[in-house]
Amino acid sequence: MNVSELARQLKVHPQKLLQTLPEFGFDIGAKAIKVDDRIAQQIIRQWKRIKFILDEREQKEKEKQKELEKEARQSSGLSVAIPHKISVRELADLLQVPVTRLIMEFMKNGILATQNENIDHDTAALVAQDLGFGVTEATAEAKEEPAEHMVNLENILNGDATSARPPIIVVMGHVDHGKTKLLDAIRSTNVMGQEAGGITQHIGAYQVVWTNPKTKEKSPLTFIDTPGHEAFTVMRGRGAKVADIAVLVVAADDSVKPQTVEAINIIKAVKLPVVVAINKIDKEGADVKKVRADLAQYNIVAEEWGGETPMVEISAKQNLNIDKLLDVLLLVSDMHAEDVKANPDRAAAGTVIEAHVDKGEGPVATILVQTGTLKLNDPLVVNGEIYGKVRAMKNYKGENMKEAPPSCPVRILGFKVAPQVGDILDVGSAATASDINLKEKRNKQSGAEKKVVSASADVEEEEKKKVLNLVIKADTLGSLEAIIGSLEKIKNDEVGVRIIGKGLGNVMSDDVAKAETAQAIICGFNVSPASTAQHMIQDKNIQFLQFSVIYDLLDFVKAELKKLLNPEKIVIELGKLRVAAIFRTAKNSMIVGGRVEGGKIKKDARVRVRRGGEVIGQGKLGQLQSGKQTVNELPEGNEGGLQFDGKLKLEVGDVLEAYTEEEKEKKLILE
Repeated sequence: MNVSELARQLKVHPQKLLQTLPEFGFDIGAKAIKVDDRIAQQIIRQWKRIKFILDEREQKEKEKQKELEKEARQSSGLSVAIPHKISVRELADLLQVPVTRLIMEFMKNGILATQNENIDHDTAALVAQDLGFGVTEATAEAKEEPAEHMVNLENILNGDATSARPPIIVVMGHVDHGKTKLLDAIRSTNVMGQEAGGITQHIGAYQVVWTNPKTKEKSPLTFIDTPGHEAFTVMRGRGAKVADIAVLVVAADDSVKPQTVEAINIIKAVKLPVVVAINKIDKEGADVKKVRADLAQYNIVAEEWGGETPMVEISAKQNLNIDKLLDVLLLVSDMHAEDVKANPDRAAAGTVIEAHVDKGEGPVATILVQTGTLKLNDPLVVNGEIYGKVRAMKNYKGENMKEAPPSCPVRILGFKVAPQVGDILDVGSAATASDINLKEKRNKQSGAEKKVVSASADVEEEEKKKVLNLVIKADTLGSLEAIIGSLEKIKNDEVGVRIIGKGLGNVMSDDVAKAETAQAIICGFNVSPASTAQHMIQDKNIQFLQFSVIYDLLDFVKAELKKLLNPEKIVIELGKLRVAAIFRTAKNSMIVGGRVEGGKIKKDARVRVRRGGEVIGQGKLGQLQSGKQTVNELPEGNEGGLQFDGKLKLEVGDVLEAYTEEEKEKKLILE
């Protein structure tokens, strides 16, 4: 029997299994791949006893660690400010301890509390002090209450989860490290070829069934693909919030990059189990050891190095080791089986992970069903409002579905207006939900927003800026927010961006009218002008540009802002000449003679005229002569004649200070 298969049956990681067995009399090497079937059966029979001993040992170590942590906190004088009322989960975050451990601490004090239950200050302070924290009372305004619909979803998910569901896996990492290509390999489809520029523009959710080639066991897995470009920070965060496991994709030839670090921070913030896929191991320059070392700096330590993070070396392009990655994901899912449950028999609840307006189908949203089963004609209750009912459901392949069980991503038709990404669907709350105010929602999504994008909040400073006015229309809410979020990072003391109109769907005549009034440029992302709008754009000579890659849209905006910047003038001092004689005077011109007292005098240089130590005027140098010969410059100590162009009448004794001006292009500063 393979070690990996034995480990799956025992629900333990292969590496840990190999480290444990010799201690209990099983002579198996640390790098063994297979175990004799007879010995494997012995291990299976004795595993309950072995696991009990290991659990007891681990528990003692945890208790010892808790005591050490408590002593460390007490000695350091660490204290926390606890508000008058706080939930168990919020207190766990405040104290930076696992919520399960905090619930156990409450139980030790005779208090039974769930993670979403509110606790008064005195009770919370008692437990915090038991953990070694000093406690003060926070001011009343300290903590913002979470949105009611978010709390409701958490209560639903934690309330009646009875059956195992497919794990939801979020794929994260830096741009071009191979996230979508990995999903291609898993799904044997070519999603990446459909994305503009090969860069994922939207969050995609896909469900696949992995069949173990040895056991023939079928295991469904749900994957969420998040974009890697820096424009998609918000979208990546949303992708992580609904997931059970994170796959961090890192290219072996590129190692850890800015979005890799950002993904690590998101994963840690939402406390997801993580599996690292080291991709592109087939490429020249691939350095797997460097990737492991770089990740270790962010406390993502490989199991082989004594850490807790499984790392699988893959090549998505060559379809290499994809099966190993899926096996590891299933193993991690098994190890967290208590958290990967749902109730398929209740009304559906889940999260909107993408929304847009389709030209033919109208408002469309992709929803990840997290519990319950969504059925045709179910009411679409989003954040307590009825947005319509399910007219049709499709999977990621575009195939019609009659119902969507837990962990299923489904594309839904039937919305009267597109919901927001991150909104909560709760079909079960239809009885208490209100009908949606269509006019208010549409105005909010497509109405003008007078907003100058820049770092300064000072009104007077904003008024001095040169502003690029834009109307932005996009196909999805995720893309629209990503574009606006990226524009907000552009800051400069002289220029800024004002978004005078934004919205979903094609460019309409109202958008063109706004652009004409504000002399704005219309930017369309994966959308086109309607026929009436197209005629208006042509008749009124409005600038309209279409984009399919966010890189290109941002580059265009930066280029336009650069045009608005006043170039920086740099003055280069050349030299001084004292006028010794006046030879000829004409209108706006004089021929004079003099001696260069410092530096040099050059033809066509600008000059300041000083008389009695004060600057009295300016002019320009024309032709220069040394003796009877025309020259381009006169060096220090030389005498010569020159032509002075300017309205000022020079006198003997005046000092001409020659200089040149160069223009230096200013750069836009990004946060």
